Amino acid sequence: MSNSVGIVILAAGKGTRMKTDQPKALAPCAGKPLLDYVVQAALNFAKNSSLKAEIGVVVGHRKELLEQWHTHHSEKSAIKTAWQREQNGTADALKACFKDLPHFWNYDYTLVACADTPLISEKEFQILFNELQSQPDLVGVAATFETAKPTGYGRIQKGKQGFRIIEEKDASEEEKKITEVNSAFYFLKTTHVKAILNQIDNKNKSGEFYLTDLFQQDFAVKAIKFPSEKPFLGINTLEQLANVDKIIRAEKVRQLMLEGVRFLDPSLVYIESDVLIGLGSIIYPGCTFLGKTKIGNNVTIESNCFIKNSQVEDGADILASSYLEEAVVHSEATIGPMARLRPGTVIGAEAKIGNFVEVKKSKLARGVKVSHLSYIGDAEIGENSNIGCGFITCNYDGANKHQTKIGSNSFIGSDCQAVAPIEIGNDAFVAAGTTITKSVPDGAFAIARSQQVTKEGAAKKFIKTKKK
Repeated sequence: MSNSVGIVILAAGKGTRMKTDQPKALAPCAGKPLLDYVVQAALNFAKNSSLKAEIGVVVGHRKELLEQWHTHHSEKSAIKTAWQREQNGTADALKACFKDLPHFWNYDYTLVACADTPLISEKEFQILFNELQSQPDLVGVAATFETAKPTGYGRIQKGKQGFRIIEEKDASEEEKKITEVNSAFYFLKTTHVKAILNQIDNKNKSGEFYLTDLFQQDFAVKAIKFPSEKPFLGINTLEQLANVDKIIRAEKVRQLMLEGVRFLDPSLVYIESDVLIGLGSIIYPGCTFLGKTKIGNNVTIESNCFIKNSQVEDGADILASSYLEEAVVHSEATIGPMARLRPGTVIGAEAKIGNFVEVKKSKLARGVKVSHLSYIGDAEIGENSNIGCGFITCNYDGANKHQTKIGSNSFIGSDCQAVAPIEIGNDAFVAAGTTITKSVPDGAFAIARSQQVTKEGAAKKFIKTKKK
């Protein structure tokens, strides 16, 4: 396989300091598992470098969750998993990859990356690869950086030819003063890995097999020092997770502003990495955008709106304190203030959903108006129909949900109920205060009220006054 790379991502760790039972690699960061960022950076690098590539994710703790992640990943055809049965060190993890995926020995290069570094990009991989290619005698390179607080990192000790990495537990007091440290990202010729990997022993204070033993002072290896540690920041605690999450989201907002999105206060928005927002849109403070949300051009999102996995098309207005989940809002529609669109809701172009209106699993056509204090569930409403205040679709009978259908150009008065399953036709009129239990045909008028009785002068019997 000429110009090919096997990308090994180490994801077997439990992440004890995260205080969670899930694999650390699956911890969510700005809307995606940590592992997703590393996978995407590696795939981008391979594609832009014209390298034939395959990813091997080494799993261990709760491996079934990582295998489930793999099953649902959009790039699963380029990803395989290997099982590190016992966590006996990083070299043992790489051995597990080659044991379960022996065809990885056929790749020209082996790239080793950590699963818990979401700030890594294809740029860092490219720099390592270029250095390895530029010097034919080199068998491996490692990414390093300087830090004022090297505690916990392996120290870089240079030799006449190569260098070695001294792990924290094995370092002397003098060696611990070294400030150039190991990032745990390596690019190696696979022939070198094959020659050395099985020779690595665990004669160290941790009793583990160190992958860093692939780098020795008498090997043709090189430490590539990067100007910043930021791309290599790993996640070991929830505090570190929150800090990196904030970095990713701030960069997301910055990029969107460069693309023409206006944030009235960029510091007061929570936006995940896969969210898309079109140019000319205005985002007020206090909004939250999650998942695969897509906002079109020239959309206004007022303060304190929560939008998750939803689509809002061009020119729509989402007014203050509205909540959208797995909903679609077509162009020029208005939602809110204080409206809730639940999963399965589709709001037509130029429609209006007003304050204290809840819509669930319903399709409202162009120009429909539900202006205030109503519940629309399991319904279809045709074009330009008007729904009065206090309307309720009675869709649940205690066991099953039923559908309400209302045609086009119909008028439903205030304080009405439709007991589903029920149909109200086109151009129909339902009088205020009516409970509809029978279908209403096209063009019909429906009313269902008790007869009003008025008794002159009788009000004094019912009006109570406070005793003095």
